[in-house]
Amino acid sequence: MVKIVKVVNTILEMIVMAAGGIDDACDSFFQDAFRMAEFALKKKEVPVGCVVVYEERVIARGCNEVNLTKNATRHAELVAIDHLIEYCKKNSLPMEKVCCSATIYVTVEPCIMCAFALRTVGLVDVLYGCSNDRFGGCGSVLDVSRGCGDSKLPELKARSVKLANVAEKAMGLLQEFYKGANPNTQF
Repeated sequence: MVKIVKVVNTILEMIVMAAGGIDDACDSFFQDAFRMAEFALKKKEVPVGCVVVYEERVIARGCNEVNLTKNATRHAELVAIDHLIEYCKKNSLPMEKVCCSATIYVTVEPCIMCAFALRTVGLVDVLYGCSNDRFGGCGSVLDVSRGCGDSKLPELKARSVKLANVAEKAMGLLQEFYKGANPNTQF
């Protein structure tokens, strides 16, 4: 199954590249996500950042806050979902409508927990910079994009992008973080 997902992602990437690549807006949104990842790194968090884009505007951002909050669920995507909920309430917009039209740009493939959370809230258009070979929930380790016992949930359309240096930059931030010891681990 993982191989099939990787083949489909490769085909999607080839289609995007044949159509002229990812547009400048996509590049701009990834730059914003990387600013969030760099902020996380400065705070000694795993450097993952994301932005939620709706109607060509960033409406929510997130970066890992696990160490800050001492809460293992405070991954970038879940923080962004919280901000998305606030945005919808503040603007009197139905969450379902916003989620089905929005895209989340994440520096690293969402983990299994985050991929399922994105699917649960209906934020199913996911673009990520590099694969997560340890915890990836969009095909690298486990594909939760469909199935998982509840066919009522929408399927994820998760794919990596081949934008100049996005994967390399994401990997570089992760390598920088893991070079130093995480001061909040219990080892």
